[in-house]
Amino acid sequence: MHLAYVTTTDRGATDRLLSAFAEALTEAGTALAGVVQTNSECADGYKCDMDLKVLPTGETIRISQSLGKDARGCRLDPAELERAVGLVTQSLDNAPQLLIINKFGKHEADGRGFRPLIADALERGIPVIVGLNKLNIERFQEFAGGMADGLDPDLGNLTDWLDNITQTGAQRTA
Repeated sequence: MHLAYVTTTDRGATDRLLSAFAEALTEAGTALAGVVQTNSECADGYKCDMDLKVLPTGETIRISQSLGKDARGCRLDPAELERAVGLVTQSLDNAPQLLIINKFGKHEADGRGFRPLIADALERGIPVIVGLNKLNIERFQEFAGGMADGLDPDLGNLTDWLDNITQTGAQRTA
């Protein structure tokens, strides 16, 4: 099982890092599945629109919803999140070399969202890397059974992790 996570403290930094990682891997010819997130600032400067880019197709799905100017609740659109999960699930049949999931968030911590897909990918032997915020570390570690690698938030570290597990896997099958 090859599962890794990356955590940053700056708003949007994990999204930018995983997007850059996916872009570099795509340019190198690595077969990917998953989603990366882009955030677009809204006029109020506080809230942002959240879009998922589905890998490898590039389809964009807006997973945030407008709840009105005075709303304080979670703006995640669960139906659109599940649509993204469905698209990524289909792509696992193409045997990607890596699954990237933008965030192991509240839905995943509660057993929904991308969590079943992450488990499916791991069962198929597909390496997985996820973004993780501090709020969900404990629940993620329970899910991972302490087997996940925590990576420093640097493109080189993510690349090294993938290179190392790819070489290990190639040596085992040789």
